[in-house]
Amino acid sequence: MEEQIPHMADREVDEVVEAVEKLKKEWDNTLNEMVEHVREIEGYGKPGKEALNTLPRLNAAVQDGLSLLRSLQFRLDLLSEQLPTEEEINSAKLMLKSWKDQYNRTKAGMTSAAESITESLRRTRQLMVQEVERSANTLMTFDNSTSVLRKAEGEYKGHRSLLMRTRNLLSTMQRQDIIERIILVVGFLFFASVVLYIFTKRIGLLKLQRKLSSAFLKGSGHESTSSQMTTRAADGLSPPSTEEKLPLRQTHDEL
Repeated sequence: MEEQIPHMADREVDEVVEAVEKLKKEWDNTLNEMVEHVREIEGYGKPGKEALNTLPRLNAAVQDGLSLLRSLQFRLDLLSEQLPTEEEINSAKLMLKSWKDQYNRTKAGMTSAAESITESLRRTRQLMVQEVERSANTLMTFDNSTSVLRKAEGEYKGHRSLLMRTRNLLSTMQRQDIIERIILVVGFLFFASVVLYIFTKRIGLLKLQRKLSSAFLKGSGHESTSSQMTTRAADGLSPPSTEEKLPLRQTHDEL
């Protein structure tokens, strides 16, 4: 019976040492995961980095990791008192102190990462607000441009209708100008024809009048000469000379 007691004590000591070794491995794995999560949180939202997990999921994983690290510290503190030698106890206490320092640094890194992501989110929010304001200004500019374009379109339609009326008026004036020119030419030709006709008729009448006058004068001159010669012959006078006959011809020429 006495032989079994030391054997059971040795077995318990081995279990404590094995449990401490398992704690070491679990601590290392958990701490590495925590560091990786903190790095992901620090790089969340930065350009050129693709986030594998969402921010709430990363935050939850880090909080779970911190809880697990505190639990591992508590378990190591309990197991360190059960180690067989003083050297192993001191080594376990030193390791526990190192774990606390690592835990505090990890927690500080988590806090810094949270502040960094908060600042990043604040800047992102500010940029989004500025972008929204810029978009609103752009939409307002588009609205103003649309109203200006509509006004310009209305003015263009008004000018177009005015140009169409002006064009029709010019076409009407051109037609009236052509008609007036035709009327003027026709009137001038008619006037010239009338003048020519009157002139022609007038020349014909003058010729006829001259012929009648010449015939009448010839008849009148012959009768006057015969009567004068008869009178002179009765009176015993000689016939009239050439000089006396000349005024009759001059008178005929003057007529």
